[in-house]
Amino acid sequence: MRIKDIRASVHTISISVPLISEKVSGYGREEQREFVFCEVETDEGLTGVAVTGHFLAHSVVSALERYFLPAVRDMDVRDVEAIHERVWRTLNPRAMTGVVSSALSLLDIAMWDIHGKAVERPVAGLLGGARDEVDCYVTFGFPQYDWEQLAAAARLHVDNGFTGLKLVVAVDPGGWREDAARIRAVREEVGDGIDIMIDANYLFRPVDALYLCRAIEDCGITWFEEPLHQNDARALADLRSRTSIPLAAGQMEGHRWRLRELVEHKAVDVIQPNVCYGGGYTEVRKTAHLAQIYNLPIANGGGWPLFNLHTMAGLMNGWLVEWHLGMVQVGEMLFPDAPGPVDGKIAVPDRPGLGLTVDREALRASLVTDT
Repeated sequence: MRIKDIRASVHTISISVPLISEKVSGYGREEQREFVFCEVETDEGLTGVAVTGHFLAHSVVSALERYFLPAVRDMDVRDVEAIHERVWRTLNPRAMTGVVSSALSLLDIAMWDIHGKAVERPVAGLLGGARDEVDCYVTFGFPQYDWEQLAAAARLHVDNGFTGLKLVVAVDPGGWREDAARIRAVREEVGDGIDIMIDANYLFRPVDALYLCRAIEDCGITWFEEPLHQNDARALADLRSRTSIPLAAGQMEGHRWRLRELVEHKAVDVIQPNVCYGGGYTEVRKTAHLAQIYNLPIANGGGWPLFNLHTMAGLMNGWLVEWHLGMVQVGEMLFPDAPGPVDGKIAVPDRPGLGLTVDREALRASLVTDT
């Protein structure tokens, strides 16, 4: 099963947000307008698919087609360590992240999809088959909501069976005080039996993150995700020592050495490798094993649940999958047989590989042709 071709393209979508009448351009925040779809084809006719996010999307396509394909053409997709070593040595000897990590993620995910199809096993099974289903939480707290809509949306998702909710902080003009009020509105609406996570997407200064933590210490927050600029491991460790709220980070880190820094600084309670940004299953598996050594769970942050559910189900310390409403709609558009949650749990597809069938018409309709 040798690599014959790599094809990649940029796509876009408009999504529906519960309780908001107008569609939202893109699949989340203002900058999340595009995503990359990739397909790897082998000499035996098997193909694998993958998706990654909006970061320098056209550059990721160019990297795959102009540089990755010549480097790995005719290599066996099952030789994932050899392929990663080839990429590291020829394309990334200085361990950069960004475009090269996103491109490697796409290649690697597609290779595992192909391998699973060849042996008729789900990717989760190839990774270790720790469980057949995983718990998931819904990322629902869009900044477009006012307080009343936010509380109503929280109730809607709890009524639909979710027991974990995540909302974005650090983007409101009212600053951390406004965030604290919005968090309290959600807690008052859903009561104490529901997990609430908050995500700052790297946007807080350490002092503002600390102020918010102090203001919501009594709200029973399950984790505070990526609170600080640059995922500064030293500053995260300091914040962790000054709050009882567990900290989580790691979804955009491009390789295991960046994640190791979080572990060694005792900066987080939960590690969040994401296969769509961190080098695919081959690299993320190493992070999961690192976390196991330190008795840390891994959980999905950064969305793309249809791909990350295999990590959380396959590996022993896998925990929660993020049911990010925007990225879920991307998945539902591209893959009509995509699995969905039932009572807050999502089952691993019983089909081989990723268990996803591509809707070619949806792929064509969402294509971005203006580069």
